Amino acid sequence: MTGLLLVQLGTPDAPTYRGLFPYLRQFLSDRRVIEVPRPVWLPLLYGFILPFRSGASAAKYRRIWHPETGSPLLHYTKRQTALLQEQFPGTPVRFGMMIGNPPLRAAVRELVDAGVDRLVALPMFPQYSATTSASATDALFGALMKERRVPAVRVVPPYYAHPAYLDALEANYRDDVARLGWEPDHVVISFHGIPQKYARRGDPYATHVVRTTQALVKRMGWPRGYWTQTYQSRFGKSPWLKPYTDDVLQSLAKRGVKRVYVMLPGFTADCLETIDEIGHESREVFEHAGGEKLHAGRCLNDHPKWVGAMARILRDEAAGWL
Repeated sequence: MTGLLLVQLGTPDAPTYRGLFPYLRQFLSDRRVIEVPRPVWLPLLYGFILPFRSGASAAKYRRIWHPETGSPLLHYTKRQTALLQEQFPGTPVRFGMMIGNPPLRAAVRELVDAGVDRLVALPMFPQYSATTSASATDALFGALMKERRVPAVRVVPPYYAHPAYLDALEANYRDDVARLGWEPDHVVISFHGIPQKYARRGDPYATHVVRTTQALVKRMGWPRGYWTQTYQSRFGKSPWLKPYTDDVLQSLAKRGVKRVYVMLPGFTADCLETIDEIGHESREVFEHAGGEKLHAGRCLNDHPKWVGAMARILRDEAAGWL
């Protein structure tokens, strides 16, 4: 029997110091995420970053935490899994988090116990980066190392230019703008950043980002001056991929651009980086510089086109298994 598995990054259990401390500890201990020698990094992590960043991050999570559904990332990952299950009746569909709960290991164990002997894993990162895609593979095979009976495995490759993914981005954008009641003067296409040194060491992330952007703007028919592709979520003092989203937003506002839509193609579900970082912090940057309206674009979430796209991508990779 074939099983389908969504692999998502993860989310804290609660928007509190105690919820963020173990989440950040696990995330920032990942050698794929922080490529600093452990004797240098761990004292800094435990002595400074975790004690101070846990409280600050908890305050940000409280701004996005829904009183009924909790974490947006967890909520939409559950929705995506449930809607995909409807697309594949008779085929078990599960999800697991690389960091936090529910852990990827539990999802793998559940599928194996259900009799799955062929597993198709879908990392929820369209553009490859060692910090996400490779880390997802590490987590998956780390979970499989705990199993006596290991299924045959296929991991969906990066789908940054897959037609179904691009269809979903286009439909999601058009639907979102239609609900706004105003047309943007400029579109900023913002992706999560990575350190420049990671790209120099061979990480193809920036290339995948550019290819997604090129395919997307061609579909949308946007002239070159109407959009700017940027990177967000910088961490630490080392240079990251540029241009930085906030720098571009500030520059646009100073040029007289009043209404901006920030599109977020690299995120498949709403999370802290989309709702709060862009929708709250970057909006303040834009408005302080003279802008009037900034809309943080809705992620793909449970959009019907995205559910259909995930199903198509999984069927493509599971050829002969489904």
